[in-house]
Amino acid sequence: MTEIFSLAALWLGLALIATLLAIWLRIATAMSEIVVGMVAQLIIGALLGATALGTDQAWIKFLSITGAVLLTFLAGAELDPVVMRRNWKEASAIGFISFLAPFLGCTAAAYYFLGWSKDASWLGGIAMSTTSVAVVYAVMLEFGFNKTDYGKTVLAACFITDLATVVALGLMFSPFTYKTLIFVVASLTAFGVLPWFTPRFFKRFGDRPSEPETKFLLLCIFGLGALALWADSEPVLPAYVTGMVLAGTVGKDHALVRRLRTLTFGFLTPFYFIRAGSYISVPALIAAPGAMLVMLVMKIATKMAGVYPVTQRFGSPAKEGMYTTLLMSTGLTFGSISALFGLTHGIVDSAQYSALVAAVIGSAVVPTLIANAFFLPRHLLSAPAPELDPHPAPKS
Repeated sequence: MTEIFSLAALWLGLALIATLLAIWLRIATAMSEIVVGMVAQLIIGALLGATALGTDQAWIKFLSITGAVLLTFLAGAELDPVVMRRNWKEASAIGFISFLAPFLGCTAAAYYFLGWSKDASWLGGIAMSTTSVAVVYAVMLEFGFNKTDYGKTVLAACFITDLATVVALGLMFSPFTYKTLIFVVASLTAFGVLPWFTPRFFKRFGDRPSEPETKFLLLCIFGLGALALWADSEPVLPAYVTGMVLAGTVGKDHALVRRLRTLTFGFLTPFYFIRAGSYISVPALIAAPGAMLVMLVMKIATKMAGVYPVTQRFGSPAKEGMYTTLLMSTGLTFGSISALFGLTHGIVDSAQYSALVAAVIGSAVVPTLIANAFFLPRHLLSAPAPELDPHPAPKS
């Protein structure tokens, strides 16, 4: 237990440093956590060994994945059904082109410029086609865009993009088995029952110090996540959809959302973002940056070529449209998942995997920094008055 507590103190110390840097530099905390993870792995690895940071320890993996899953659930819960119905055409168009443009462009770049095999090129295109719900939601929440129609539309577009990525990966590389069928049927059943059962459960057992609402939601999220992993899928997808179908219940309970955010952002997501940053091998990138740069540049270029014209088609101001485009250019969770799937199934080799992961993580940092530095739509920051927490935390 001494080693576990020491590692926990180290990781939370890194998280605190990242938070203070984010406040000082006025950037999103998720971005600073990724950079801190990269630097920490470089320094600690050089001084104490590559495994000193403990990124592959089971409990750190669990906390990291749990952070991604809960963050994705909260992003889904922020979606407003009214806004979704009103802006579904815009969200669907942005989301689909955000997938299609980099999927085709990065596949072509891998095949013709880098000389990868056909399967490796298709896998690379899938990995680079994603948009990071985790990064976008963290940025939206930090600046308050999650309360605006704009932010909710962008989050809905993220879901469309990543859903297309998951479908493409499944159709092209994952065999459809009886496990897949059981997972789909069980998930659809849960998504149909939860919106009816959850508000009744909350009304009967909620608002108690023992937090039955939180335990119930975690039971649903972990249960569907376990089923997804059993079926060779990923737990973040059912978590996102669960958040969406419960948006009318969980999303409107501001006290519950605040408690979930405290757990997620205060404890869990630092493990996710710092761990993601730790996978960037700076020496490897310095030694052979070509493949990473090609995939990163192609992803951002194709996202801009595809998404920005669509934002203009739906009447977004130029600055706001560029901000949307850059946020849709981010990648992290599903991109890393797709690259790891390719490595474990022999579709890409270790060098190709490293290039893909570095490009994916780079896409989480570079577009977001540019977007927040030069294209932040400040006119939206004060659009809606923030909703008051009916149960504010006592001042210390």
